[in-house]
Amino acid sequence: MKDICCIGHITLDRVITPRKTVYMPGGTSYYFSKGINRLKKIDYQLVTAVGQSEMHVVDELRNEGIDVISLPSKKSVFFENKYGENSNERTQRVLAKADPFTIEGLKNTDAKIYHLGSLLADDFSIEVVKYLSTKGLVSVDVQGYLREVQGENVIAVDWKDKLETLKYIHTLKVNEYEMEVLTGKNEAHAAAKQIADWGVKEVVVTTGSYGSLIYADGNYYEIEAYPPKELIDPTGCGDTYSTGYLYCRVQGLGYEESGKFAAAMSTIKLETSGPFDKDEEAIRSIIKRH
Repeated sequence: MKDICCIGHITLDRVITPRKTVYMPGGTSYYFSKGINRLKKIDYQLVTAVGQSEMHVVDELRNEGIDVISLPSKKSVFFENKYGENSNERTQRVLAKADPFTIEGLKNTDAKIYHLGSLLADDFSIEVVKYLSTKGLVSVDVQGYLREVQGENVIAVDWKDKLETLKYIHTLKVNEYEMEVLTGKNEAHAAAKQIADWGVKEVVVTTGSYGSLIYADGNYYEIEAYPPKELIDPTGCGDTYSTGYLYCRVQGLGYEESGKFAAAMSTIKLETSGPFDKDEEAIRSIIKRH
């Protein structure tokens, strides 16, 4: 049995910032896998689905020692992420979509925690989430469930089947924009409580440079954001937070300690373009320094 199995599409990303435009692999599954492989203490597996054009990324991950199941797909997801001077705001376009995940494709997985890196609303059906909840704890980054593609543009929408699906989800991560779309509430404590009332056991709300909030077992945990030395690229920062948080939680660490670890790991990711590339010692040193 694996400690964590992350399921999600590896994407081709075009990242546009005021400084430059770069092309790179992306998606929750990519940032999660690259990050957690730097930490080493747990047994991990990635399940992805890519087109032939991105199979070299799968080969790269395998060469780094990551256990990867690659399911067939006609195409890979192609995202464009455009940031302005305010790194908390971005616009997105989807230029290609991959095939959704199915129960049949996931039958050979066995894990304590399944982290679903949803990128678009149809990546994971209710049936898939329900099935995985019978095998382990399900963690979800909500972002994809709140994205509807109209033409090439990504539009924020409410999650149509949320009340049916959330009761099978143990951990849900949202940011400050997603929480409002999902709950109609613009205050993090109220939004987290509402999500918990819908059945989620651990609610994680990230609010960029303002920190994060965890609501679990009827308690709120306020997590400070650690300022980066220099803000280079925020793409994948939320995925990196989930990586650090679940890495700690599967080892039995508490909510606050897990949140601080995740926040510090995200800070390091902000300071470079691409995935987290340091180690656990670097994360701990940020926490200690502050």
